[in-house]
Amino acid sequence: MTDSLTLEVADLEVDVLTGIYSEETGKPQPLRITVQARYAVADRYDPDTPLDASKNYMDLKFAASEGLPEGVHFKLIEAVADHICETLFVGDARVEAVTVKIVKLAIAEADEKIGITLHRERPRGEG
Repeated sequence: MTDSLTLEVADLEVDVLTGIYSEETGKPQPLRITVQARYAVADRYDPDTPLDASKNYMDLKFAASEGLPEGVHFKLIEAVADHICETLFVGDARVEAVTVKIVKLAIAEADEKIGITLHRERPRGEG
């Protein structure tokens, strides 16, 4: 069995310009975003292992919030998820895979969770 390490930032609420319907365009929509990043694991994590042997959780949070381009309208939340994945791949060659779950909060009527989950593996030959 191969070791792996997955970092996660869950249930981050972010306002994003997204949507295809007239009532959605022109104003940000609240999204609940969860990001998981799997990356190359160190041989061992001792009590004094430095942060650079891991990935900073704040990089995941940044990719799903401030890392989204301001003023850009994403027609699909799939494009939002894709941008988050790409941001993490470009930012750290050790990232092997990214999973992004997005729930559109504005369209829920009875507290249901409506959204998508996108999983991307780093393209072969990159990194």
